[in-house]
Amino acid sequence: MRIGLLTEGGYPYAFGEARGWCERLVRGLPGHDFALHALTTDARQDARGPVELPANARLAGSAPLWGDVPAVRRRTAPEHPGGRSAGRRARRRFAEHFGDLVAACAALAAGERVIGAESGAESGADGQADRFASGLYGLADLARAGAALPALLRSEEAVRVLEVVCHGPGATPVLQSAQVTDLLAATAELEPALRPLALDWYGDAGLAGVDLCHATSAGAAALPGLLAKRFFGTPLLVTEHGVGLREHYLTDSTAPRTAPVRVLLAAFRRALAAETYARAALITPGGTRARRWQERCGADPARLRTVYPGRDAGPFAAVPDAAPDDSATLVWTGAIAPDKDLVGLLHAFAELRRAVPAATLRIIGGLGADPEAAGYRAQCRALAAQLFPDEAVDARSAGENPVSFEEFGGPTAPTPADAYASATVVVLSSAVEGFPRSLVEAMFCGRATVSTDTGAVCEVIGGTGLVVPPRNPRALAEACRALLADPERRARLGAAARARALELFTVEQNIAAFRGIYLELIAQAPGGPAGCGVTVGGGVPRPFARPAESRMPEGPMPAGAARTPSWARAGGRNRRPRYGAAGEPTAGQAW
Repeated sequence: MRIGLLTEGGYPYAFGEARGWCERLVRGLPGHDFALHALTTDARQDARGPVELPANARLAGSAPLWGDVPAVRRRTAPEHPGGRSAGRRARRRFAEHFGDLVAACAALAAGERVIGAESGAESGADGQADRFASGLYGLADLARAGAALPALLRSEEAVRVLEVVCHGPGATPVLQSAQVTDLLAATAELEPALRPLALDWYGDAGLAGVDLCHATSAGAAALPGLLAKRFFGTPLLVTEHGVGLREHYLTDSTAPRTAPVRVLLAAFRRALAAETYARAALITPGGTRARRWQERCGADPARLRTVYPGRDAGPFAAVPDAAPDDSATLVWTGAIAPDKDLVGLLHAFAELRRAVPAATLRIIGGLGADPEAAGYRAQCRALAAQLFPDEAVDARSAGENPVSFEEFGGPTAPTPADAYASATVVVLSSAVEGFPRSLVEAMFCGRATVSTDTGAVCEVIGGTGLVVPPRNPRALAEACRALLADPERRARLGAAARARALELFTVEQNIAAFRGIYLELIAQAPGGPAGCGVTVGGGVPRPFARPAESRMPEGPMPAGAARTPSWARAGGRNRRPRYGAAGEPTAGQAW
């Protein structure tokens, strides 16, 4: 099976967990061929280049979603060689389609509900979902006909269309207040978001030749999948561990954008997500929180199937079942950033030390991607030194701080397995969390955990650990004290956690789930592209269109042919039928 894997800012350019699950999926399914179509999100990814790919994967296409309009190649019609903009008619069609798209976004910003047309849900009084889809696919058809869509999206024509929509009747007051600078900024943001419509990925060597498109988000990465479904009938599978629309809402408030630009972009992303969910054959959220967001954006619950991210349990198999009964070591692992609330953890540990003076805390991990991470780590180090001044037994001995800051690969914690092996209790103190990978690893090691109730923590823990409210140091300290004082309870929780993790969160279960999903979607869409020699409109191959019995010669079968084919008869052991150009036996050749 040929899978078109569509990524945005991830595999094969990103490092860390951003590419982890895709790489595990590709390497875990060596029987499938993966054609990667990657959208990069910053210059650093292009500078690093892609990682080494396994034998069953190839980088079929790559394009940036940043910077100026790239000189991309497009599959163009003969009357528009080189993808030149085709004069007045093309500009008129562009204004019509772009106007439909931004008008639907403006209606959504004004409070109308835009839900995908196929979702079966109400799409608003004016059918804005259909209008958004009409504009989106109209722009794609325009680009496929040879028009230079990226240049049109940055043109004065696009600014005029946007101005008419934003200042028109029914627009929200925020959009009506848009100035020329806001309109220019909005078009500059929409062009990269729509850039996949004009790529050269839709030819026979690209997405026209895959059996299934698998998009890693419902944002820009899903656009090529939507076009492959429209042009070739290719099924679309969407997997989201963190919902891109939610992340946009969280980060957009800190971006240097004006209010009209923020409102318009948020409406566009929501409309695109709704269209993606409506057209996808199946959607696989990585947890309950992602599923709730998808349903809120119009995804049909019947086409939602939760598939948890898989983690490799092998490195943790040799970790002892439990720490010694008299140990009192708390371990925190992860990427240090303000949303991990290490300040709250340090205050909770100070509270715990009053009841358990022998307790120690190991904070193990590097800096997160947050630009404030380095300053936050320095702040935490200063707080630890203030809360726990070095104590020495005499004037000539060096003191020791019960809190240590370490990184994986260092002399004391070379691997995550070594870190968890030293833990009596594993702590997660986050104020904001997605899927807690560190908790899954601790569960593989059979460790009892204390976590804050955020993100997918309760879903992952499932009653095998203690959960407290976020940003509550006193509750965190009390939960840690209870587990440190009860070795038998720690052992019970750790054993239950290991059993749960091995059942739900391994790489094997993740790969098995997608193996079955791939087969299911292909079986439900036998008209998708495959090299079978039979084509439908536009020359698109169609499998299973020629039944196996059509290869049998017409008329009555020769006597005995059903029992013994000619090549198996006496004296003909090494003979084989000769085939004509159409694949049928030649004249005089009997079966």
